[in-house]
Amino acid sequence: MNTNAENRFSDRVENYIKFRPHYPQGVVDVLLEKNHFSANTTIADIGSGTGISAELFLKNNFKVIGIEPNDAMREAAEDILKEYKEFTSVNANDVATTLENNSIDGIIVAQAFHWFDKEKFKAECKRILKPNAQVALIWNDRKTEGNDFLKLYEEFLHMFATDYAQVNHKNTQSAEVFNTFFGKGNYQEYTLPNFQDVDLFGLRGRVLSSSYMPNADSKEYEYMMYVLRKIYQRYQENNKVRLEYNTKIYVGTVN
Repeated sequence: MNTNAENRFSDRVENYIKFRPHYPQGVVDVLLEKNHFSANTTIADIGSGTGISAELFLKNNFKVIGIEPNDAMREAAEDILKEYKEFTSVNANDVATTLENNSIDGIIVAQAFHWFDKEKFKAECKRILKPNAQVALIWNDRKTEGNDFLKLYEEFLHMFATDYAQVNHKNTQSAEVFNTFFGKGNYQEYTLPNFQDVDLFGLRGRVLSSSYMPNADSKEYEYMMYVLRKIYQRYQENNKVRLEYNTKIYVGTVN
């Protein structure tokens, strides 16, 4: 993970905790039912952030080692997950996890893979995983089409974002990338429905949780919030709008 990626969420932690979408229970169900992971084992959550993905697996009786280089996000996860005795927090990154050789039963990466040095991370996975253990790459992939609100919200992001096109995780989600990482045809893909129903305050927080959106100290901030409010007012029903996602899982052994 490059230094810019490690630090760019430091001023977004509060909004990230409150307004980022969580992952459906189906993620764990699929990984268990399809025998990618085994129950009651130890997984490493690489780029674990504020602990959203780690908590899902902790609730399902996994032992989770969270690897997170960003101090603010890691400390937030440590506070949020402090009641989980099976959670361990480590100040490390994707290419140097500090974990022992052949010690991990599975790896998850939720919403972070596009920040990684893919080749070095692949080597680190092969080092720390037990034989035949698997890696699951997980994203909440926001829908940009399907209704007028989703389309206009995507246009809004492009209008105000600083480097959205460059850092969009969709750039990473290609057969070429996954074939290189896992080995050609050596992974499975699953898609689950997910959504957030948010009021205006929640929609604002969701926008500000993204590292590519201007923050409150930006000269564009007030105008950006004005436009967001207009979009919300046009499409809200019962004081809510719905952000829709496909939760995508790409899982397999790393060769």
